[in-house]
Amino acid sequence: MRLEHLNQVLDIEEVSYPAPWSYYAFAYELLQNNLAHYIVALSGHKVVGYSGMWLILDEAHITNVAVHPDYRQRNIGKSLMLEMIRLAIEKGSTGMTLEVRPTNTAARRLYEALGFVEKGRRKKYYTDNNEDAIIMWKSNLSGKGECSTGQ
Repeated sequence: MRLEHLNQVLDIEEVSYPAPWSYYAFAYELLQNNLAHYIVALSGHKVVGYSGMWLILDEAHITNVAVHPDYRQRNIGKSLMLEMIRLAIEKGSTGMTLEVRPTNTAARRLYEALGFVEKGRRKKYYTDNNEDAIIMWKSNLSGKGECSTGQ
């Protein structure tokens, strides 16, 4: 992800989340946060999805994943997550975590298919409606028996 992608990323952010990140939040992640790694999915020159993570010691924390509504159900989210997993392994991470809304069943199904398991909850995590967050983990990122990151 580059600054030139941010207007399109923000369009996706606005239609995907009730409390979207701002331009400045993404710009900070790209320009100042040395722990942050962000990617985009392109169709031609159009950003159709994006994902980000923080790499902290040997753990990767997914910060966000979103696909434009017109491009959902095309495995773009899966491709973004597989690339995040591949990058995390490349950078030395052994585990990956994320939070997801209990009501986001499509995302939960994807994460479970990729080997993430529920490990806990953060009560009233989402400030827009006080919904809990399910904490999911994928341990042993490169271990056998886990979802392959190959495409």
